[in-house]
Amino acid sequence: LQFVESGGGLVQSGGSLRLSCAASGFTLDSYAIGWFRQAPGKEREGVSCISSSGTYTNYKTSVKGRFTISRDNAKNTVYLQMNSLKPEDTAVYYCAPTLGVLFVADPDFGSWGQGTQVTVSS
Repeated sequence: LQFVESGGGLVQSGGSLRLSCAASGFTLDSYAIGWFRQAPGKEREGVSCISSSGTYTNYKTSVKGRFTISRDNAKNTVYLQMNSLKPEDTAVYYCAPTLGVLFVADPDFGSWGQGTQVTVSS
């Protein structure tokens, strides 16, 4: 399974970005998908995930009310709308299949993509 993340960039505190996670060579509609992030010197952490149908979602506490995960299975893409961004949201963001809406990457997942850099300036 391979994913391509995009949509990152440099934004001021309080700004917005929308990240996209596109599948390469397979269809996403059978998989729950999660967004993860890794800041310099820190471990990768789960940010948000969505069930295969889109019915269920889960969010890291610190992003609740600011981030919204969604998916368009017809476009084979999962999105992460990020509003009211804070400097502490600065990280490389990755997507991966998850075990339901838990922040656990599917152990059969191949390898992490290159991610997309999000930088929030204060």
